[in-house]
This record gives sequence, C-alpha cells and structure tokens, in this order.
Amino acid sequence: MEIIKKGTVIDVSSGYVRIDKWNDDTTDKLAFHYGEILKLLGEDHTREGLERTPMRVAKAMQFLTQGYNSDPKEIIRSAMFQEDYNEMVIVKDIELYSMCEHHMLPFFGKAHVAYIPNGYITGLSKIARVVDAFARRLQVQERLTMQIRDCIQETLNPRGVAVVIEAKHMCMQMRGIQKQNSVTQTSAFTGAFSKEATREEFIHLIGSRLS
Repeated sequence: MEIIKKGTVIDVSSGYVRIDKWNDDTTDKLAFHYGEILKLLGEDHTREGLERTPMRVAKAMQFLTQGYNSDPKEIIRSAMFQEDYNEMVIVKDIELYSMCEHHMLPFFGKAHVAYIPNGYITGLSKIARVVDAFARRLQVQERLTMQIRDCIQETLNPRGVAVVIEAKHMCMQMRGIQKQNSVTQTSAFTGAFSKEATREEFIHLIGSRLS
C-alpha cells in the first residue's frame, strides 16, 4: 500500500517502509527535459513503456543526488559524545553509490573509514551517513575520499582520520575502455595516520575478516 502526500510516497507494503521525497516543481522541469532527451535519441516518448519514464527519472535523479540537501558536519554533531577512548575506531565495508560527474554514470563500491578520538567520538551510523551525504552528489572518487576525511577531521578534531574507497565505475565498464574487472582505489589520511605504522595497522584491519 502506498500513502501519497505532496512530494512524498511512503510505501508500507509487505512490512517494508520506503520513503521517497521530491520537489514537485523540480520534478516537472526535469521530466520535461528528459522527455526532450528521449526524442533527441530517436525514441517515441509517448509509447507505453516510456510514457512515464521522464517522471520516473526526474524523481530518481533527485534521490540519487539527495546529498546536496545534507550537511555532513551536522550529521556528526548530532551525535557527538565526550569519551576517554584514544584507540582506532574503524567502520569498514560501508556500501557506497555515487554518480560520476563526467558522464553521469554510477560508480559503486565500499568505503572504509577510521579515526583516532581526541576526547570526542560520534555515533557509528553517523560515519556511514557522512559517506552517503557526500556520495549522493555528482562526484569524482578522489574528491569524495578527501571530503569524507576533511569533514570528520574538522568536526571531531581527532588525532587522525583515514579513508579508503574502492569502487567500480560504469563509465569504464559500459563505455570508453570497457574494462569489466577494473577497481579504483583511493585513500586519504590525516594526523596519526600519516605515520607508516598506524597506516599499516589500518590497512591490515580493513583487509581482515574477523569472526
């Protein structure tokens, strides 16, 4: 069953809750342009299979770029706690989905994030939310990696931050060089992680499979 409000759909079927939000004015404008794109590609945008496609894509693009409406620093500040803990905190294997700003094709993979507290910690889910807030924008992987690092460093002021992202890019797999098994890895470090021993410990731990 779907409960429909202006700019919002709440799907509560089968015990699963999905909330989609969009701006009606933005949706109408995007849908118009996507309809024009379909015509330029040689398609009949009025046929049954494509009749509602411009509207669907308009709503999907707002979902895929919803990070523009998030303040990553506020996400961290919403759950900051004083804590006398000064060892490494790692959140690894964070699922990541983003859009390449060069071709507007997806890239996806995992982010591994660590920090060493300096009087304050944040809720573990907030680290994943920060990743999403930056990923759900038009991006390049290199900048995304640094944005996550800098946000945590500037907000929590820890002794150091480490971020590693490994992702597959559709712009390399579907078009261009068409290399299906290529994976791009990027990393960014601050503070204590600039030391080789600390960095190696982090790399070892994100590669481990603990049971």
